[in-house]
Amino acid sequence: MNLSIFLWSLGAPEIIIILVVVLLLFGGKKIPELMKGLGKGIREFKDASKGVDSDVPEKKE
Repeated sequence: MNLSIFLWSLGAPEIIIILVVVLLLFGGKKIPELMKGLGKGIREFKDASKGVDSDVPEKKE
């Protein structure tokens, strides 16, 4: 089964149920910490990908 098909088939009720389960598992105090870590990881990934783009020479035609 293709993952993208699964993600596009989620509706509002399914997303709300997933969010409630995450809230119950991690609690209200842990979620901001998790999101903060996720944001830092995304920022580092973007910075690293910009560095790779500048290292790769452009193809001149």
